[in-house]
Amino acid sequence: MAAMICYGGTFDPVHNGHLAVARAARDAMQARVRLLPAADPPHKGPTQADAQQRARMLDLATAGETGLKVDRRELHRAGPSYTIDTLLELRAQSGGLQPIIWLVGGDSLQQLHTWHRWRELFTQAHILAVQRPGAHIDPDMLGQVAPEVAAEAAARWRPLAELAHSPAGGLAVLPLQELRPESSTALRRRIAARDPGWRDWVPPSVASYIDRHRLYSTAAPDSGSL
Repeated sequence: MAAMICYGGTFDPVHNGHLAVARAARDAMQARVRLLPAADPPHKGPTQADAQQRARMLDLATAGETGLKVDRRELHRAGPSYTIDTLLELRAQSGGLQPIIWLVGGDSLQQLHTWHRWRELFTQAHILAVQRPGAHIDPDMLGQVAPEVAAEAAARWRPLAELAHSPAGGLAVLPLQELRPESSTALRRRIAARDPGWRDWVPPSVASYIDRHRLYSTAAPDSGSL
């Protein structure tokens, strides 16, 4: 049974770095990747673009991308977008045998102990941590920066390929081959500063959408249809 890879986030806005991570996970696991925009991200402040706009930009960014799919389920649920709630819903739909893999950044792995009911995540899915070039994710590093997470993960480390052989409970690392410069925070700042180079950080269709709706600038967003 093919693994289900889930990539949650605010995506405010989606950029080429997000797409590089999704493609790397897709190619490494030979599996489809669901990108799940959060409606109410509990670890971040209010988003600048609303939930439907962020999801629409994901639609545009993934159009024509084999194996990448936008999943709006968190937008249809009231309250904070807790990962454990999403995983419980996905597990109920997929059954007990399908491998589910939740994709996180290396920084997020170090903060995993601050997530809602975080230990339960491993009962529903594997965790796949993205390792950027120049960084290193291993038990020693995690023990130094996040001892609670390291203790929970101690017996869970797996080679990447093994995640496809069981439904949940493992922790693996996905090395990125190329260092990505993009971040949503820096991207929003560049747009607000009217730095024309920001368009290099997003697909052309997303750049057009941002321009058309005047997102992330001092101008009010376009009130037209999505």
